[in-house]
Amino acid sequence: MNRTTRDRDEEGRARNARPRDGLGRPLPHGAEGVARQPEGVVRTPDETLREAQRLLDAGMPFHAHEVFEDAWKSGPEAERDLWQGLAQLAVGLTHAARGNREGGARLLRRGADRLTSACEGPGGEGPGHESAYGIDVGGLVVWARELADRVEEIGTEVDAAAEAPHLRRTGA
Repeated sequence: MNRTTRDRDEEGRARNARPRDGLGRPLPHGAEGVARQPEGVVRTPDETLREAQRLLDAGMPFHAHEVFEDAWKSGPEAERDLWQGLAQLAVGLTHAARGNREGGARLLRRGADRLTSACEGPGGEGPGHESAYGIDVGGLVVWARELADRVEEIGTEVDAAAEAPHLRRTGA
């Protein structure tokens, strides 16, 4: 496809208009796909976590990543690493579910590292985002690292819905 016939959005940026499956893979034109997440939606942290959890539970981590991406693009700079870390976990799960074990493991570990650094500050005290929003940072870090190890060991794709993490601490 040449430049003049590429799909473009209202601002002229290249956008692939092909339908996508639940893991964000492009399908042939005319195929029935999964509805895309609207881009640029400003949500509260609670709304972000609820929508992302719904999508993760439905086996759609690619779409959950887009929700987290909106949060880091529209939220305060101080929370950017928190939302980017969560987005990387979702993308890591996406790659693992697509059978890309190296990419999946790498992104899961990168997201775990980013979450850890985002929530640690001088003296081990972080900015408190995880406490304020009930995010189970410790549990997510353990989940991501364990899944990364398993993905590398088994070398096959994983079931995204069965492997979906719980974003919040129990009772939060």
